[in-house]
Amino acid sequence: MTEKRKGARSIKDIPPTVLEQLNRGETETVNLTEWLAVDQRLLLKNLLIQNKRPEYLGPLLKRIDDLEKQTVNTINEAIGTGIFEETLKNNDEEFLSVISDHTSDLARCWATYTIGRNQALTLKEKLERIQKFAADQHFGVREICWMALRPSIAAELDDSLSILTGWTAHKDPNIRRFASESTRPRGVWCAHIDALKRSPTPGLQILEPLRSDPSRYVQDSVGNWLNDASKSQPEFVIEICDEWLRESPTKETQYIVKTALRTIRK
Repeated sequence: MTEKRKGARSIKDIPPTVLEQLNRGETETVNLTEWLAVDQRLLLKNLLIQNKRPEYLGPLLKRIDDLEKQTVNTINEAIGTGIFEETLKNNDEEFLSVISDHTSDLARCWATYTIGRNQALTLKEKLERIQKFAADQHFGVREICWMALRPSIAAELDDSLSILTGWTAHKDPNIRRFASESTRPRGVWCAHIDALKRSPTPGLQILEPLRSDPSRYVQDSVGNWLNDASKSQPEFVIEICDEWLRESPTKETQYIVKTALRTIRK
């Protein structure tokens, strides 16, 4: 069965039948190679035709064509933002529901931007709605969902940190990881949060509860958060790491500290 496949190591090795299924939205990608191989324009066209909304296609394709730089992430954002605007104009909650629960992981990625770009929602409402995507079983959806909310988190940083601190106690490590990853001072493929680059201290309310987290996925995020901070506030990170090692000398904390100090120790 295709859902149990390991996935090809290069795009040229993806079986044509699998690529066709991916572009029709009949299955989800199983690795980064497949994720990069999906033709999002074709997937979009197929999903709109399948759901009898061909009138959305023209405006959405124009958004893609107007992009200065076309990458998987910029196209993803353009489609998601465009879907939000088209469904808003047409009061089309049904299609939002379709993509939010779609088999295709790329469609679910688009859905995260319909939350992140919805200015009618409060920050609390956005975070409540994004949590199901933070818990998604697919790596791509989990990455895109924090990027979709990153501008809102940065714009209302204090409230974001307060709300996300509660997520650090969640039983799902994917949700705990969102709290850390979405607030990284520098992050990956996203704008920096200058306030946390200047003063990382407010982030400790999220990091402290996770300093000995049992999940390696969470550990990597916490370590990377502090490594980000070390590039502008190295003394702060050294002090925190020393404190953690004294108070919590677990193998989990030791791993986080090693990750956090890798730039300083170069």
